[in-house]
Amino acid sequence: MNRLFTMCVGIVSQAYGRLAAKNRKGQNTVEYLLMLAVVVGVVLIAGMALKNYMPALFTKIQGMINGAAGSLGSGGGNQ
Repeated sequence: MNRLFTMCVGIVSQAYGRLAAKNRKGQNTVEYLLMLAVVVGVVLIAGMALKNYMPALFTKIQGMINGAAGSLGSGGGNQ
């Protein structure tokens, strides 16, 4: 009885292994699509969260660059 059980388990595991190998490509595709959807969602949410913050940040950076360029133009740099 034990030998019959072992043989049945072996046959089922071989059949399942063959099916799993055939379906693996489709499974990988679905996993990558799900990961892509999560990444796109995170990027969209981050973009919506930073939408109001970014113009002020760029204005601040522009002011810093203009201030540094102004000090270099007035002789404040290395000579």
